[in-house]
Amino acid sequence: MGDRETNNHSEMTDFILIGFRLQYELHLLLFLIFLLVYVMILLGNVGMMAIIMTDPRLNTPMYFFLGNLSFVDLFYSSVIAPKAMTNFWSESKSISFAGCVAQVFLFALFIVTEGFLLAAMAYDRFIAICNPLLYSVQMSARLCTQLVAGSYFCGCISSVLQTSMTFTLSFCASRAIDHFYCDIRPLQRLSCSDLFIHRMVSFSLSSVIILPTIIVIIVSYMYIVSTVLKIRSTEGRKKAFSTCSSHLGVVSVLYGAVFFMYLTPDRFPELSKVASLCYSLVTPMLNPLIYSLRNKDVKEALKKLLEKKKSIL
Repeated sequence: MGDRETNNHSEMTDFILIGFRLQYELHLLLFLIFLLVYVMILLGNVGMMAIIMTDPRLNTPMYFFLGNLSFVDLFYSSVIAPKAMTNFWSESKSISFAGCVAQVFLFALFIVTEGFLLAAMAYDRFIAICNPLLYSVQMSARLCTQLVAGSYFCGCISSVLQTSMTFTLSFCASRAIDHFYCDIRPLQRLSCSDLFIHRMVSFSLSSVIILPTIIVIIVSYMYIVSTVLKIRSTEGRKKAFSTCSSHLGVVSVLYGAVFFMYLTPDRFPELSKVASLCYSLVTPMLNPLIYSLRNKDVKEALKKLLEKKKSIL
């Protein structure tokens, strides 16, 4: 039995991505939606990085984190969208074993990194509002670099562990992944192995990743709210809350979709696909829009950049 499972695993050269169970006529509509969303992701996140890098006024810790957030959003959506759009027209809808491993690894890397970046941004807002006089000292360039590097490091460690655990499983004869990209839960459904230990390790790893970031965000905002409520002027309170509203919007969209995804039972794969769609494509599209529409500095920098291009033309 063990030899047969090993052979099944070693002979697995590709998988089939089933995608969305819809009529073929609707594939064109889905393709156009995916294409529109992906173009908006590219324009929004590349534009945000360009604005941050070219405007000296945005050379602050908050925008340093925001630039990295745009970079992460751009790349983890690029891991998913192009292959998903290709499969709308492909008859085989196949993805190679190596391609599937790459999708799982890169997506896990960037999505975990984003969680830690959002926690770092919450800490940054806490220092800015609760200790404004010490902000430039406490949020030094060195600390900002360490927080970003630590976010990528945690993402990498988590990704290595999750990917190695997933692809050391023995897969049965079926190669059909009931999803539009290679994800851990749909891959587990194809496994012949006992998943108890694997699921316990995955749950423990998810808890170690998610709980600290959520605790940092919640505690930071508890202090922020407490400080803001002590501000006597209405204008001062409004200004303080406006610096946090964009970040809270991004956190709510990402974690809402992630929780919905992992709290949805396995017997409802279509709901899991919708949740995955939210945090793999919708969130990267919304993040630059949220920050550009709610942030005065970004709007002014964008206006300045557009005026500069017009003058060149």
